[in-house]
Amino acid sequence: QVQLVESGGGLVQPGGSLRLSCAASRNIFECYVMGWHRQAPGKQRELVATRTNGGTINYADAVKGRFTISRDTAKNTVYLQMNSLKAEDTAVYYCNVVTSEGSYWGQGTQVTVSS
Repeated sequence: QVQLVESGGGLVQPGGSLRLSCAASRNIFECYVMGWHRQAPGKQRELVATRTNGGTINYADAVKGRFTISRDTAKNTVYLQMNSLKAEDTAVYYCNVVTSEGSYWGQGTQVTVSS
């Protein structure tokens, strides 16, 4: 079992930045994949960015060049740095990890991009 606690969401103007954090309850070296997904109102949940334990990183086309996923193994935390935010980035952002025991999700954090 892995508990995930997200933080860092909020209201930001277009063009602004936010950094999301996801703190895991266990050693993230045990996670095959860590990543972020998002779900906008009336839409399906979609992948934003993932990072494998081996260092392979994948981004959705919509966020390439603007978002950066990273991790701090000492803090068992994964981050999502979001720059040049757009109104269409508005969504609930969820942290996800995959281990040998299964897939786990955080409770989500709201990101709203609006002037």
